[in-house]
Amino acid sequence: MQFPSVRMRRLRANPAIRRMVRETALDAGDLIYPLFVKPGTGLRDEVSSMPGVFQLSIDQLEAEANELLALNIPAVILFGLPETKDEAGSGAFAEDGIVQQAIRRLKEVAPDLYVITDVCMCEYTSHGHCGALDEDGCVINDVTLEMLAMTAVSHAEAGADMVAPSDMMDGRVAAIRAALDAEGFSDVPIMAYSAKYASGYYGPFRDAADSAPTFGDRSGYQMDPANGDEAIRETELDIDEGADLVMVKPALAYMDIIWRIKETFGMPTAAYNVSGEYAMVKAAAANGWIDEKRVVLETLTGLKRAGADLILTYHAKDAARWLAE
Repeated sequence: MQFPSVRMRRLRANPAIRRMVRETALDAGDLIYPLFVKPGTGLRDEVSSMPGVFQLSIDQLEAEANELLALNIPAVILFGLPETKDEAGSGAFAEDGIVQQAIRRLKEVAPDLYVITDVCMCEYTSHGHCGALDEDGCVINDVTLEMLAMTAVSHAEAGADMVAPSDMMDGRVAAIRAALDAEGFSDVPIMAYSAKYASGYYGPFRDAADSAPTFGDRSGYQMDPANGDEAIRETELDIDEGADLVMVKPALAYMDIIWRIKETFGMPTAAYNVSGEYAMVKAAAANGWIDEKRVVLETLTGLKRAGADLILTYHAKDAARWLAE
């Protein structure tokens, strides 16, 4: 049946009917807010390339957690800036490491906040790469697995609700799962950065986390942006190794990957709306070139429509406020 009998505009005629037939619903409960924690007291240092995003000292976490819970944002993912770095990245798995301290504090002051931890070595190694290096400067995969497993266990011991390995080492989900189970943390889930690309969108994050490599890049272990089938293979391996959730990072340029992974596996799927994506929106909005609220909500809705069940985003606070209006 064709026009004039079929008129698609009938269901767009006013806000009420548009809401009634809307296919994709975005909610504050879908959002995970990244937090950057650092040593010190009374620190709330704005990241210059990410307006509205701050590096926080431990004593600032209670107010931050209360704000997030008041906005109905259920979860955070923690990134740490250690006081010192070394070749082995030992701050990543230290009992009194910055992330371990932050977990304990958050669980003390906001027990209802779900705490996820990023498990990687790049913020803690003096060279800025995601694991141990051989004499040629290449990351040694299997040695790094031991470091990642120790880090994940130390996070669980501190009270983390979930761990999220972001390193892209082969076999890291299996290594972390085995280590967690061996230490009595079989109920701690793993959200794997399954399809993490060697992307140009990460620049501002490296300012926020002080994690830029001192030489070379990470294309030897993160994925080539040109590849899609490889993302399916990576994700399938992570699921087989015991991942409870899978993630695509970045998000905007990889909506096709989000869709393919969700359609192929039907697993809980997260998308990381990364720092460069955030910074571009902020810069354009500051110049009056775009309507920030409209663009942010459109982007996040698009990620959900593509198949993301959860969205890690620096826009979470603003989005939650706008959704509540």
